[in-house]
Amino acid sequence: MSNDSPLKAILVVLTVALVCSIMVSVAAVSLRPYQLAHQIFNQAQHIVKLADLMPTNAEVLSKKELMDIFLQLDARVIDIDAGRFEKNLNPVTFDQRNAAADPERNITIPAEYDVARLGHRSRFASVYLVWDEGRVKRIIFPIHGQGMWSTLYGYLALQADLNTIAAVTFYEQGETPGLGTQIQLPEWQAKWQGRQLWDETGELRFRIATGSVAPDSATARYEVDALSGATVTANGITNLVRYWFGEHGFQPFLTQLRETPPARADN
Repeated sequence: MSNDSPLKAILVVLTVALVCSIMVSVAAVSLRPYQLAHQIFNQAQHIVKLADLMPTNAEVLSKKELMDIFLQLDARVIDIDAGRFEKNLNPVTFDQRNAAADPERNITIPAEYDVARLGHRSRFASVYLVWDEGRVKRIIFPIHGQGMWSTLYGYLALQADLNTIAAVTFYEQGETPGLGTQIQLPEWQAKWQGRQLWDETGELRFRIATGSVAPDSATARYEVDALSGATVTANGITNLVRYWFGEHGFQPFLTQLRETPPARADN
């Protein structure tokens, strides 16, 4: 076949494309375990910190030491709608994001509840119980919802009263740099500590305020300072918290937990 033949040129292009696609596929498959390991380690850092288990010399904590702390946590999967622990799923291997895309393990969120603009969610979620002398000290919940440009992913830890926020973190977002990205600033996240979700009547009151919160205001206990220049992102956070701790989210589980406190999984 002549080197100037159009057919030969097409065959060369197709061969190069095939070889390149095979190389990309092999690289993606071979790198997947490393990507998963990095993802698990990144989330473990956040969860251990929310659990208040990070040692004072955390800056020299090795990956093995951190993962040892993480694996000692009482991790469990819950059935969100049933409001109970789900014993048939492994919290270490369960992937809530994959489950949210799986028709057999997800549900469509009714429009009247979908303030976080998720569309679908997993029927299950992994939570982390932190124990102190036989009692639950904190429970860490996964949260996510739509911001201005992206889906925001984080964790929120509740204190033993199952109402007061112990800590929060947002570990993944794609919001406007310098504005929406303020949600990852430690000083802003620290302002969540001590805020409450519900008032005495059981109404879910938590929100991100439209300005600075006056400490002596009647609503101060339920509000966190605004995000300057990022109103849409702030509203998205208010909505995702209200969804996940509302009646279509974790509220049935928390109600059941108040009535029947859990026992340690290793007892």
